[in-house]
Amino acid sequence: MGSTGAGAGHGHAAGRAADRGRLRLVLLITVTVLVVELVGALLTGSLALLADAGHMATDATGVVIALSAAYVATRPATPRRTFGLHRAEILAALVNAVVLLGVCTFLGYVGVRRLITPSEVEAGPMIAFAAVGLLANAVSLLVLQRSDSGSLNMRGAWLEVASDLVGSVLAVAAGVVIVLTGFHRADAIASLLIAGLILPRSFSLLRESVSVLMESTPRGLDLAEVERHLAGVDGVTEVHDLHAWTITSGIPSLSAHVTVTDEALAARGVGVLLDELSVCVAGHFGVRHATFQVEPVSHRRHEDLGEAGCE
Repeated sequence: MGSTGAGAGHGHAAGRAADRGRLRLVLLITVTVLVVELVGALLTGSLALLADAGHMATDATGVVIALSAAYVATRPATPRRTFGLHRAEILAALVNAVVLLGVCTFLGYVGVRRLITPSEVEAGPMIAFAAVGLLANAVSLLVLQRSDSGSLNMRGAWLEVASDLVGSVLAVAAGVVIVLTGFHRADAIASLLIAGLILPRSFSLLRESVSVLMESTPRGLDLAEVERHLAGVDGVTEVHDLHAWTITSGIPSLSAHVTVTDEALAARGVGVLLDELSVCVAGHFGVRHATFQVEPVSHRRHEDLGEAGCE
């Protein structure tokens, strides 16, 4: 006997639709700034601008992947894929993380070469182009910050734009240093700092994506505490085979076998008990997608039924 909670389904879908609109706007801004900064890098010889343009290209690709995944995730479940394609956005976040790590490696390599052999940089135009990127990134960041869906994909996009914002600040600062002091290595130093800022965020996104794909217990969910709360429901004598995982970001899931007294089943019925268990995990832990198998105490040999099979 079991029940699967469907709560907040419409709210989740609405949140994802809003996220797609934000991603489309950010993609337009990102591509525009990419072209501007690429032209600026070619005209000024600035590695920091080229690094920021390269990161913008990565961001544009990441947003396209995220947007595609967000659309794919809305496709309905099928008998073959019973949870639909929600994991597509986690795979997209994983790809974003890997690409970001590649960008860090490139910036590190070229930045070190520029430190050893500095190149002349047109600092004035560099500052102007970097300022355009700074303004555009600030707008994109505000657009993404309004998302409240809890999507890991949206978080990945936010982290990338935040890194770009810092990169634009560093590019502006490097240009100012070159104008004031003539220290052209400031451009290479700025590009290395950009790589250093991106790196920990990339690893964080990679770790969380892998955690979801490996069906680890959702962060912040204490299974011992969940078991204690479920065992506290009147009539429950035991909780076992308790599992928790994440279908996709913002959708934690849980399943458990719950043994109850025959008296509780007779007095309240399975429906009431399932409601009480669902309310328990939703109210205390925010898990609204839960499946429970209710087992009466008198049903002692239920674990052996799988070996017997059915005819």
